[in-house]
Amino acid sequence: KKQGTKDCHGSPLGADEVAAARQQLGWSYPAFEVPEHILKSWRDVGVRHQTQRQAWEARHSVSPNRAAFDAALSGNIPQAALDALQQLKQKVAAEKPKHATRQSSGAVLEALLPVLPELVGGSADLTPSNNTQVKAFKSISPSDYDGRYIHFGVREHGMTAAMNGLALHGGFIPYGGTFLQFADFCRPSIRPAAPMRQRVIFIMTHDSIVLGEHGPTHQPVEHIAALRAIPNLLTFRPCDGVETAECWEAALLNKDRPSLIALSRQGLPTLRSRDGKACPDNLAAVGGYVLAGMDEKRDVTLLATGSEVSLAMQAREQLKAEGINAAVVSMPCFALFDEQSADYRASVLGTAPRIAIEAGVRFGWDRYIGDNGRFIGMSSFGASAPAEQLYQQFGITTEAAVKAAKELAKK
Repeated sequence: KKQGTKDCHGSPLGADEVAAARQQLGWSYPAFEVPEHILKSWRDVGVRHQTQRQAWEARHSVSPNRAAFDAALSGNIPQAALDALQQLKQKVAAEKPKHATRQSSGAVLEALLPVLPELVGGSADLTPSNNTQVKAFKSISPSDYDGRYIHFGVREHGMTAAMNGLALHGGFIPYGGTFLQFADFCRPSIRPAAPMRQRVIFIMTHDSIVLGEHGPTHQPVEHIAALRAIPNLLTFRPCDGVETAECWEAALLNKDRPSLIALSRQGLPTLRSRDGKACPDNLAAVGGYVLAGMDEKRDVTLLATGSEVSLAMQAREQLKAEGINAAVVSMPCFALFDEQSADYRASVLGTAPRIAIEAGVRFGWDRYIGDNGRFIGMSSFGASAPAEQLYQQFGITTEAAVKAAKELAKK
């Protein structure tokens, strides 16, 4: 009676319907009984495949590629890859380029390519914009599977689903790129990667209203907050080239969870450089840290991510000139920061009034800034205009941060 109706979906069939199904299918065996001929067929498959497995193990034991194969399947990151990232950090700190973090991510891939052969990437038809393919990355084609780069086409959900499949197979570290705005198309595959505990790296560029003239259809404002809400997903938003390398390192070292790295379209100054050197420790790996003003008595604390960290640093300098001490905290990953000890989090956030600055919606920030904190960011969709005009239009400016800091410091 229920065949071909919605009643078969999501509710028990009932004894009568089960009996009718048995009759329709010609199935006369009792419940939970596996007929002997079916059981024998399954066992025969096991015996046959056991022989094949033993033959494979014999070949594997003498293969010249055994060590490389085992290393790839282990999921461990070789020291050579970590050394390459450290060298890149120091190079960026010494040269202090003003690069978009999407460009910095491309530099990370250049560094990793020779030393991490299990890295396989692609893009949903946005390769030049995402900076996801370096020159030495050969493309995979229907006639040649020897490459390490996949042109997925305009199919974000399909791309991220395929990335999950590569991770589940083992031996690969998949990454793929698109615009952050299109994370909604990827979300049906991003979310399963989290409970499946798969190391998949989602590269999302053009991460805010600073995308510019494309307008609100392409400007993500709520996406970062929504992605941060997914348990076991590490959502990163680095502020410069040094932090980008650190976010990549953290994503690689977290074997049992996916990561998303949100990257800027516009050039950003190098902030993580002191006397031309970068701190050898991975500060992004703890999710949040004091970038400036650690040893000062604070009048106010400015928290920011990504492109707005440089804005916070500019506000700090203006406030300092007026006798107000502002610490700047970079918060590249909320999830990792929340995993740190209560003492560490308290030392970073401090007891002074707090202001959060991010070119996205406020959701998720209140647990850090408190009831009396201020938020400088978005409360609506964006608009079509040059990047700097958009910052001014929506009040995401150094002047706004300075004004809010002065008001809080007086209280």
